[in-house]
Amino acid sequence: MLDTTPLTAAVDRFADRLRAAPQSRLQRGAAAEGLALARELALRAQRIEEPGQEPRIMPDAGAFAVADQLAVAGHDLACALERETAPSARAGLDEAVSLVRAAAARAQV
Repeated sequence: MLDTTPLTAAVDRFADRLRAAPQSRLQRGAAAEGLALARELALRAQRIEEPGQEPRIMPDAGAFAVADQLAVAGHDLACALERETAPSARAGLDEAVSLVRAAAARAQV
């Protein structure tokens, strides 16, 4: 079984920073960055869990909900990767962690 702790830790850290960010920071792009990442992580989880199905796009629930959306999407992907048996799961995990770290840096929260 794949250890997804690096992904969940990175997602939780970014989500906590978004929760603590002032509204002005969220409106200047941090919320949009978080939502874009949440959508990407959700799509990746759906592709693993439902191959061949048309992925659903996570809705924009507003700047104050984006941290929770990110946490849910990140943990969903972690669960999907844990169950994945393909050799590419490790690469998928590493790539997801890199995406989270890069988005957090761009969000500057």
